[in-house]
Amino acid sequence: MDLRDSLDVLMFVAACSVLLTGFPVAFTLAGVALAFGLIGMAFGVFDFGFMAALPQRIYGNMTNDVLIAVPLFVFMGTMLERSRVAEDLLENMGRLFGRLRGGLGFSVSIVGALLAASTGIVGATVVTMGLLALPTMLRRGYDASLATGSIAAAGTLGQIIPPSIVLVLLGDTLANSYQKAQLEQGIFSPETLSVGDLFAGALIPGLMLVGFYILYQVFRAAVDPKSSPAMPVEDDISTVELYKRTLRALVPPVALIVAVMGSILGGIATPTEAAALGAIGSILLAGERAGGMKRAVRSAAAALIALLLLTSFMDLRTTRSEISGIDQVAILAAYILCAIVAIGLGASLWRLWRSGVLGEVSQSTARITSMVFVILIGAALFSLVFRGLGGDETVQEFLTSMPGGTVGAIVTVMVIMFLLGFFLDFIEIIFVVVPIVAPILLMMGVDPVWLGVMMAINLQTSFLTPPFGFALFYLRGVAPESVTTMQIYRGAVPFVGLQLVALGVIALFPALATWLPRLLFSAM
Repeated sequence: MDLRDSLDVLMFVAACSVLLTGFPVAFTLAGVALAFGLIGMAFGVFDFGFMAALPQRIYGNMTNDVLIAVPLFVFMGTMLERSRVAEDLLENMGRLFGRLRGGLGFSVSIVGALLAASTGIVGATVVTMGLLALPTMLRRGYDASLATGSIAAAGTLGQIIPPSIVLVLLGDTLANSYQKAQLEQGIFSPETLSVGDLFAGALIPGLMLVGFYILYQVFRAAVDPKSSPAMPVEDDISTVELYKRTLRALVPPVALIVAVMGSILGGIATPTEAAALGAIGSILLAGERAGGMKRAVRSAAAALIALLLLTSFMDLRTTRSEISGIDQVAILAAYILCAIVAIGLGASLWRLWRSGVLGEVSQSTARITSMVFVILIGAALFSLVFRGLGGDETVQEFLTSMPGGTVGAIVTVMVIMFLLGFFLDFIEIIFVVVPIVAPILLMMGVDPVWLGVMMAINLQTSFLTPPFGFALFYLRGVAPESVTTMQIYRGAVPFVGLQLVALGVIALFPALATWLPRLLFSAM
């Protein structure tokens, strides 16, 4: 194989090498693509006409309805993180389960799952729990490795438990790959894959992973009681009062989770519409906690729930040709409820603006969203040049030549993604690797929802694998100096193993990922 035939492979290796230096992802992808595009033109193996598709690619990404969910979910998560939901949950769950041996670890996993379903932002969850739970666990005599591993692993649940930014980005990428795979097979009326399918598919595996974490903590508490001792019973609070406080901390985020996920899984709203609902709900929740005008905010929250229920039972479209009397009453009620929501939303926004929270959340959302979309543009250029250099054919030949056929190809892709996770961020893997390998696997007859869930869990390990696991970096930044980096690494290893076990279980029992989407959406 001469240099001309291997430019696509060299391009991929060069991109990974530059990314390891820490150079910004978007500029790395675009810069490497342009450089190899020019090299390919010099050797006469690249048609610069491929670049003509770039403006259309960018326009398509910027007008993609699915990707609108990204800033909305980021806003929702950031707003909830600022509203101190995690603090209340950790404090009360810690008291509730702390009386059991290993109970603080249980509470960390449960709170991590709840925050994953409401915020979905790994950095915010890990830092918050690291600041609040880690000192308590260490003070109560917990093994430092077990404590840090539990917190880091619970923080990464936001990548697999919906709604998740990873699932939104992965769902959009897989949807394009699925459509491409069907067109390549001569299917000109292709089936579609939605982010809602992926949300439904990831729900059971995500909850299963939480169960694995808790079972591991039960095992550690039984085998090594000193590693996770029980907390002494506090006399200053009764059991009844403890349950009341726990319910008060639990009900608002759970109600928001049910509203967002229920509207998606129930077919009431698309993921993008549900993300807007979540953003509004997070504003109301944060405004209620900020104090002042609580009656208006609580009325708006109740009106929002009533509006959801009304939408699920009545057809509120005003453009229909025939509207019955009952429909007219329902539409009028919907207008009134919307007005109540608007008043409460305005009151919340006023309180949050006065306190400075709204500005911080808006800036954080803008930064994260801009990063994602700039990377998306760089990835679009990278994929165009890679395809122009014949990279698609090279990857297809490599995967189809693997021993074991489809199973061998899937195992190879999963191993490559797992190894890349040691060094690359999940966004880089989604935008660079998935568009290359997914169409080939889907043409082999692999279920797209199952493949998406497998990839999502695989990507989740990238946050925990040393030396560059981002959850480990976040935790290292807030952990006391008495906790060493090696203790954090050792604590993460068992949870990486549990994630791989979950990957194996879903590989053996695909229905764990495909049953719920088929039940709800009759997909595939």
